Formats: sequence, C-alpha cells, structure tokens
Amino acid sequence: MTADIAVGLREEVRSTVLQLLERRTDQATICPSEVARTVAGKTGADPKGPSWRAAMPVVHATIDQLVADGLVELSWKGKVIASRHGPYRIRRVQPAR
Repeated sequence: MTADIAVGLREEVRSTVLQLLERRTDQATICPSEVARTVAGKTGADPKGPSWRAAMPVVHATIDQLVADGLVELSWKGKVIASRHGPYRIRRVQPAR
C-alpha cells in the first residue's frame, strides 16, 4: 500500500467511524470490522469479501489516533479499556459522571 493510498484510507476510516457513531445513540458502540466493511463497500469492493480484512491495520491505527484525539473511547463487554488490545468496541467519549 503506497503512502498516498494509506493517507486517503485513514481519512476515509476516520470519517466513517464518526458517521457511524453519529447515527447511533450516545451509548451505542460499533465494531472495527463494521468500519472496515463500510469502507470496503464505499471503495467498490465486495464488503463480504476478503478486501475488508486488508483494511483492518489502517482501521486499527486510525482508531488509535481517534482515541489519542479524545474523540472516541474503546470498550469491551461494557467496560472502558485504556488501549486497543484483543477484541474491542468503539463508542463516543462518555461524559464524566
């Protein structure tokens, strides 16, 4: 993957994450594979085919950046996790209680 393609894909992933979350309730989460499948579908690839899996490294890296930017947080089984490891879900940053 060339640097230009990777940058374009990161921008597409970032936009997709924020759009998917905007369509859901504040507490709702999305799966990183849902993001990859959506991006693969937008680029004309078969979202059920293997191409979405190729986007996963860029999805993970973009999610890491969104966490660092304070735009999203990660959770697993309803509990916030500090960093991406193992399975995880993505949600909007929740206000402090």
